[in-house]
Amino acid sequence: MRDNDPWDTIRSLAALFTGYDSERGFTAEEQWTLQVLKLTEEVGEAAQAVIGVRAVNPRKGRSHDWEQVQEEVVDAVITGMVSLARMRPDDAPEFFASVLARKAAAFLPPAEPHPHDDDPAVTSR
Repeated sequence: MRDNDPWDTIRSLAALFTGYDSERGFTAEEQWTLQVLKLTEEVGEAAQAVIGVRAVNPRKGRSHDWEQVQEEVVDAVITGMVSLARMRPDDAPEFFASVLARKAAAFLPPAEPHPHDDDPAVTSR
């Protein structure tokens, strides 16, 4: 599947999983609860991979590499996005962008306006 907007893929996954859970008789809130638990599981797998990279468990030694950690982090991000899309099917991308902007503002300086933002000759192209 080749898709330029990751949210299209996320929405498709969310609809698929919502359909499965609806067929099993789960209410919306039960589905959301299970989806957040799935997110917790994915974060735990990322943590387990870090433990494996650092060889913290003497019984297992070095069992993972950093690319595996990165893949587990991506799994957690995807699962988080699917969770949001299942809870907010009508506006997940907009809600995500709004929360991201608000939280990032606590750390990042305000964006400087581009010098040509107000130039009608440049913006009308």
